[in-house]
This record gives sequence, C-alpha cells and structure tokens, in this order.
Amino acid sequence: MNLDTLLQRPDVWRGGQISAAVKTVSSGFDELDALLAGGWPQGALTELIMPHQGIGGLRLLMPALAQLSRDDRWICWVAPPHIPYAPALVSAGIDLSRVLLVHPRARQDGLWALEQSLRSGNCGAVLAWPTLEDSVILRRLQLAAEAGNTLGFLFRSQRHVRRPSPAALRLQLEPGTGGGLSVSILKRRAGRAAGAVHLDTSLQHGSLALHSRTPTAAGHTQPQWQ
Repeated sequence: MNLDTLLQRPDVWRGGQISAAVKTVSSGFDELDALLAGGWPQGALTELIMPHQGIGGLRLLMPALAQLSRDDRWICWVAPPHIPYAPALVSAGIDLSRVLLVHPRARQDGLWALEQSLRSGNCGAVLAWPTLEDSVILRRLQLAAEAGNTLGFLFRSQRHVRRPSPAALRLQLEPGTGGGLSVSILKRRAGRAAGAVHLDTSLQHGSLALHSRTPTAAGHTQPQWQ
C-alpha cells in the first residue's frame, strides 16, 4: 500500500485537520458545528470547563440531548449538583421518559456508575460533574465512552484548564453578552485550538432553571461522590 492510498483511508487523521470519519451529533449551533466538523463527537469524552456553575453550560447541550432523547437510549445524569427542572427540559424538547438520574452515595460508587453508564451502550449521553484529577481514571472513562459509543460530558472547574486530559474534546466556557456563552476550543481530535465563538443560548432555549438537591430526612443534602 503506497502513501497516497493510505491517506485516502477514512480512519487516518492528518495533522491540523479534523477527520470526517468521526461520527458526530449536531450541537444545534451552526457556528460550533462548523468548528467541530459536524458537532459533538460520538464515543468520546467532552470536557466543559467553566469558572462556576450557572453560566449556561447545560443550555449548550439541550439541542443534542433533545435529539438523543428521541432515540431508544438513556440520557444519564450522574450525581448532578442540582435536580434538573423537568418543565425546562420538556420546553427544550427532551423526552423525560428517557432521562435517568443516578445519585451515588460514595466516591467509588459514582466513578463506577459513570464508567458503566458510558460503557453500557444503553446511554446516548452521560453527564457528570467529577472533581477527580487522576488521568488514568479519565483515560478509562474515555475508553468507556468509545466502547459504548456514548457522548460523555464532564463539567469541570476552571482549575483543570491547564491540566492534561485524555478527553477527545475540551471546551472553555465563559459568560457572554446578553446571557449567551463564549466558547473556546482548547483541544479537539486532530485539530488545533480555536478562538472564542459567541453562542446565543439564552434566546434559543430560554432559562434552564435548576432546583436545589432535595434534603434528606435528616435535613442534609445528598453527599457528593466526587
């Protein structure tokens, strides 16, 4: 096989280019899809890095989650910091019958639930908020997403922005003007980082309200697994 023939293979990546062979799910935002060569990469982890919760990171995912919820696979939320507000999800087009909430009581239970959800093949997307910094565990999660052909979304704090990560896609989110989001690509498969693009998430999907986690009988919130 000569070099020209090899380069025509769809599973070969060229430096500086994004492979068209990577299957994607549209983000619902044309500007972002153009940068990602189609949208969110399937069978991969995506890290959403932000200065704090509540800037609209979830709204960025709503179009893709709505699309995935119409398939016969789950949208799994592992240890969300707040209970998702059902009317807002319905308003965004998400089928609530395909939404699965997992509330582990211990750190190891949470990591196990996250890895198994990614690997099972039963979930179209898995959302989690881990604080772990172990690259070996993150690599396991990336491999689990590949095995299950799942979109894995990890919401991460700003302190992780300069740490190496095996995630296929890393985005930095900042509050934008008018309630939108400023999205910068820190890492993508076979492609360079990209400058910020402004996405008007507020007008497209409205406010995604979140309730506080329901208190336990003792009056305490459920323990965090991260």
